[in-house]
Amino acid sequence: MATPAIRMFRRLEGLFCVYKPPGVHWKLVRDSIETNLLKGLNATPSQPLPQEVRFLPQPGSETEAPKGFTLSVASVPVLSKHPLVTGPEFQQIKVGVGHRLDAPSSGVLVLAVGNGNRALSDLYRTRITRDYTLEGEFGTATDDFSHAGRVVERSTYGHITQDKLDKVLAMLQGANQKALLMYSNVDMRSQEAYELAAQGLLGPEGKSQPILTGLRCIRFQPPNFTLEVQCLNETQKYLRKVVHEIGLELRSTAVCKAVRRTRDGPFTLQDALTHHQWTASDVRQAISQYHSSKKNKRFPHTQIKDSGLQPPENTTARQQNETSDEAATAEGRIK
Repeated sequence: MATPAIRMFRRLEGLFCVYKPPGVHWKLVRDSIETNLLKGLNATPSQPLPQEVRFLPQPGSETEAPKGFTLSVASVPVLSKHPLVTGPEFQQIKVGVGHRLDAPSSGVLVLAVGNGNRALSDLYRTRITRDYTLEGEFGTATDDFSHAGRVVERSTYGHITQDKLDKVLAMLQGANQKALLMYSNVDMRSQEAYELAAQGLLGPEGKSQPILTGLRCIRFQPPNFTLEVQCLNETQKYLRKVVHEIGLELRSTAVCKAVRRTRDGPFTLQDALTHHQWTASDVRQAISQYHSSKKNKRFPHTQIKDSGLQPPENTTARQQNETSDEAATAEGRIK
């Protein structure tokens, strides 16, 4: 029969996400959550101690019966099963980490408990994108592209306008769209390419170079600006370098002040647990919500099959060309 701690651990198995604050290493976040989960599991009420039958001497039997002891049957607890003897029921618990964030970055960090580690591996074998907001500042260049690095150059930025910045962003996004198609290993004139593009599943097979699937400016107040980025196979260092290259394209310099992940696959900032919520009860509730949302979710490819978006089998050559054009249009809208 499962103990209360084991039953609680089974409810903890799954995926959830937390908000990693800036300046904190992801290993410290994971270790803190592991410690809190162990405390919560071992704080559950323990089962009653098992009883065993023993023959015990009755009090005063030595004086009343000199020829022997008078024994009585008694049921006593098995002290070898006491928690003070056996120790905590859970000595360790494995918490897995998804796409990691370096120490200066902040935002959504996906974690897994128990069998959720297998689901975490399956999730990241799919082509899921991540969203970031990048805080940049014109006029400065550093050796590591971050605001905390050693300054190596300063420049003017008064000639930069939002129109010029938007043109550079459009140029970078176009170059990355070509890379996305190149790493997809799919014939763009095929039915497979049409279906993948319509479902938003067109992307690189396995690991590839970092690819920006979306890039736009959401705030422009020189020298400060904020970018919203959707990407695949990225690192936070690469994103800081992108900000640096944008400054060079604008005949100036730029440095990245902050990197914040706002979405990692199906997990968003609204799902992330803040530091005071890194407890066993809050984690259990977050995992339960993820499981319920996963069951209620309708996948895009099911809707596409139902809506009859596939072209008929007797399509003429002219209609096939139109289908290829639609696939190319859908590819350009990938975010």
